[in-house]
Amino acid sequence: VPVLLLLSGCDLNFWRMDGHQTTMIADGPVARTQLELFWVTVWVTLFIFVVVGAVLAYATIRFRARSEADEHAEPPPQGHGNPVIELGLIGASVLALVIIAVPTLKAIWSTYDVAETDRKDALEITATGYQWWFKFEYPSEMAALDNAGAKAPLVTGNELVIPVGKPIRIHLRTVDVNHSFWVPKLAGKVDMTPNRRNLLWLKADKPGYFWGQCAEYCGDSHAVMRFRVIALAPKEYAEWLEQQQTLAREVALKPADAAKPKAQVAALRSFRTNETGVSAKFDVDPLKSWQAKQLPEKGEDSALIAQGRQLFAAKTCNACHTVRGHAAMGVQGPDLTHFGARSTLGAGLLENNSEQLRRWLRDPESVKPGNKMAKAYRDNKISLSNEEQVALVAYLESLK
Repeated sequence: VPVLLLLSGCDLNFWRMDGHQTTMIADGPVARTQLELFWVTVWVTLFIFVVVGAVLAYATIRFRARSEADEHAEPPPQGHGNPVIELGLIGASVLALVIIAVPTLKAIWSTYDVAETDRKDALEITATGYQWWFKFEYPSEMAALDNAGAKAPLVTGNELVIPVGKPIRIHLRTVDVNHSFWVPKLAGKVDMTPNRRNLLWLKADKPGYFWGQCAEYCGDSHAVMRFRVIALAPKEYAEWLEQQQTLAREVALKPADAAKPKAQVAALRSFRTNETGVSAKFDVDPLKSWQAKQLPEKGEDSALIAQGRQLFAAKTCNACHTVRGHAAMGVQGPDLTHFGARSTLGAGLLENNSEQLRRWLRDPESVKPGNKMAKAYRDNKISLSNEEQVALVAYLESLK
């Protein structure tokens, strides 16, 4: 009864096994190999459990004492020392181990790295773990750094975009403590260890939006160190890549916007610490929501965007963040060059919309305890009025 009461509190996704981070759905060859191995192990061990349980139940029932006389009777014939039984048990154990070991070794070999024949076609990406976010670098894809023509490898933060059907080799590293890279529907977890580069490869079978997570305890906000993998059809991926390689978007000041009187800005509603920041609409079709974020917002206020850009420099946001083409080359935090085109913020924790972004800018500590940005607020190096929050939100959301 206590067990049933506990299980009654489980989310329906537990029973359907189709949650965002379920390992029961495989959308790529690596995850599929690991899932197949899981089921082989389950069926073999379940068979052993049933056989041993059946023999134990038979012996318990068949040879139980039914009367006082039975308690003093001679024990039934014993199988100890019977070579047929003992050799049979040894053989069955070896067979069970072989049945599990063969696919296990095959899975270890095939999931460690891309096959030699496919390696020349693989896309190389470097994933770096920080407390508590992920940086993704595309070494073979050069992006513009400034108007003078300087270039450097493309860098994004917390959202890894890949082409469907192409093997992806991900070089894993960390700059601080141990982290672990895990995208359940595409590939099992691999650790990110200081002073060591590990490797993980994956491939998406179809376009989709996949949830990732750090799976190695790494400090205060480990539980909210998340990321996303967005798999796109080759044509859509090429379009995304072309856009990402450009400098940050410039929004020309419109005279009509400059002439508008400044509106009063209301204080943002209160949020609980670690309160969920994803809307139901977003959760229904996250890939569609991500695609919608690639387009400029309707009704942008160019004057407000210009004010936000000035504040970005005045509040020293550019000391930690890069916005290529906007005189911001900080490297302590995520690259924000095309931040407005991302579907999430706070390392995959919140939906990227004006309310949640303002919530983050107002008090990052309440969203992700211990993060570096929150320290600047605690030390009174940064404080933002309601009006400044709104202006910064307008600027950041314009960076498509």
